[in-house]
Amino acid sequence: MFSQNDYINILVIRFKRIGDAILSLPLCHSLKLTFPNSKVDFVLYEDVAPLFEGHLYIDNVITITKKEQKNPFKYIKKVFNVTRKKYDIIIDIMSTPKSELFCMFSRKSPFRIGRYKKKRGFFYNYKMKEKESLNKIDKFLNQLLPPFEEAGFDIKKDYDFKFFADPREKEKYKQKMLEAGIDFSKPVIAFSIYSRVSHKIYPIDGMKEIVKYLIEKYNAQIIFFYSADQKDEIQKIHREIGDNKNIFSTIETPTIKDLVPFLENCDYYIGNEGGARHLAQGVGIPTFAIFNPSAELKEWLPFPSEKNMGISPIDMIEKKSISLEEFNNMSSEEQFSLIDIETIKKMCNELIEKNKRK
Repeated sequence: MFSQNDYINILVIRFKRIGDAILSLPLCHSLKLTFPNSKVDFVLYEDVAPLFEGHLYIDNVITITKKEQKNPFKYIKKVFNVTRKKYDIIIDIMSTPKSELFCMFSRKSPFRIGRYKKKRGFFYNYKMKEKESLNKIDKFLNQLLPPFEEAGFDIKKDYDFKFFADPREKEKYKQKMLEAGIDFSKPVIAFSIYSRVSHKIYPIDGMKEIVKYLIEKYNAQIIFFYSADQKDEIQKIHREIGDNKNIFSTIETPTIKDLVPFLENCDYYIGNEGGARHLAQGVGIPTFAIFNPSAELKEWLPFPSEKNMGISPIDMIEKKSISLEEFNNMSSEEQFSLIDIETIKKMCNELIEKNKRK
């Protein structure tokens, strides 16, 4: 067994989408604070990995490529090669048969921690049951750190998931936005009008109405940001809204990492909930997100406040005078439509009025 100040190697496995990976950062940081001489390696999927390269809480990003995801032999070879490093601590947030392979090849690691699941977890020496929690961050910290407390270590928890761009990158994006016609004397809103996941998209016609409202009320600069594969659809929506000098759909963020300096130059994030909203919260700008029916706001909106707001269809039950049983019998489209435009406008107003640029 090692001591708290020994040099130790830690592996954290979380190869999922951007939001899941971002909300795992507090666990990584808590481990680094608890074991100050540790090195934390973070296992991620290829499309998400660049965002975490060079992050303060991560020493090394290990990428699972698309080929490795699809080919079992390539994947097993990758896992075997990674585990040759001899980790002292392995935390498998994923806790799937696929991710458990890291522990199968590391049976001498003193701490092999996974989440309890029936008929699984044979290679963990700590199978942790879920505890009551405030949100997903709290769940990870309360569920996966207790083995260290039991071993006598002084646990130091941290709930932040901060992101910072290189100042040169931030300035580069500011210049890019100025060249596109952004007027920084007016509110600049990163507006998530679309999503790569169709069930996360609030009805587009409603979103168009919100965009027009924000421009009329606040003379806001609305920037539709997007990934490369969404460009055509975003610009189609822009054309449908019509020619308006306050709407921008040509400021591209080619990689996921480009979102950080872009968001740092915005005043607010408004729109569909997704990984970019987590990133906006990490950057520190005020956010308001519309959650789809399948996303639990309690889980995915860590520490809601006047600066970080969200609304979910289930929040509308009382206002719409319907029972929980009626709500559960609705289709997801019917549930989504319960969030009316006036409610969204009111919450946008609250976000902007209480977080005006100083």
